[in-house]
Parts: sequence; structure tokens; C-alpha cells
Amino acid sequence: MGKLVYSMITSLDGYAKAAEGDLGRGAEDPEVHTFINDLFRPVGTYLYGRRMYETMVYWETAHTEPGHPPHILQYARDWQAAEKVVYSTTLESVSSAKTRIERSFDPEAVRRLKAESAHDLTVDGPNLAAQAIAAGLVDEYHLFITTSVVGGGTPFFPGGVRLDLELVEERAFGSGLIYARYRTR
Repeated sequence: MGKLVYSMITSLDGYAKAAEGDLGRGAEDPEVHTFINDLFRPVGTYLYGRRMYETMVYWETAHTEPGHPPHILQYARDWQAAEKVVYSTTLESVSSAKTRIERSFDPEAVRRLKAESAHDLTVDGPNLAAQAIAAGLVDEYHLFITTSVVGGGTPFFPGGVRLDLELVEERAFGSGLIYARYRTR
């Protein structure tokens, strides 16, 4: 049985998407990117909303661009090897292999997917993750916390949901970024 992991870069004040600008520095650091590669290499399936998929589909062809360092090429290979499920009512087709579209998020279907999976799954993007969190599907939370306070935007955690979590791992990087992994109790 696979675990469902929700992971994103967040600002120091807890936003997964800033109202204005980016979330700050730290994630572009090769040490951080290599850590992320190693952490998510075993993932078998990515669950995306349309907007997150449109951001991540870059990795389908990133390896064809010259000059990428090895850690970027490795991430592209790992991403391409995984299955992708895109939840969208508007997306007509996908531009990556191993990808299918689902028209609605069905918690029971995700429960079955977890139960049948030999590998972990991730839910990516705060809006889709909010649905998975509300349905009690998320087993672990991986936060990559930048050094910036952005003052508003889309929060990492949805409102109206209480979670009691256990910190199981943490790491500080030279760039100032902090990684924190929590699991549900």
C-alpha cells in the first residue's frame, strides 16, 4: 500500500502560492534539488490539478534542452517514469506519457489507488491537496520552507481542517531553506 504525500515549497508564513511574486529563495539550490530528487524518486504516481500539471509537464522534455546539470536531468527522468493523474474539467488532452485525465476528484478512487499501489503517491497543488486533506487521504506532509514572508496568497494547509501531526524529519540547507516532514497521527 502506498502513502499519499502532500509536498510543496512554502513561504515562511505558510503560503504555497504567493499573492504577488514568488515564494522566495532556496529551492533552486542544487543541494535542495538533489535532496528532492532522492526523496521523490520512489514515487509511483503524481496527482495534479490542471494548473500544477501545466507547470510540471515541463519535465517531459527538460532533458532535451542543452546545458542542464545532472540533478535537473535526473529529476526529469524520475518524473517521466512515474504515472500522472490530472484532475480537470477543462483540459482536453495531455502532453506527457503515462498521464491520464480524471474529470473529478473521487476520494474513494484515490483510496483504491493507494491500496493497490506498491509505491507512494503525491498530491500536488494546494487546491487539489485541500480536497485530499478534507477526505482524510494524506498520510505525510513535506514542507520546503523558504526564508521569505509573502504576506498572503494560497495557504499550504486549507482552512477549516484540524490536523494533529507528528514531526518525523527535519533538515536545514545552506540556502536557508528548511525541510520538515510530518505524518498523520
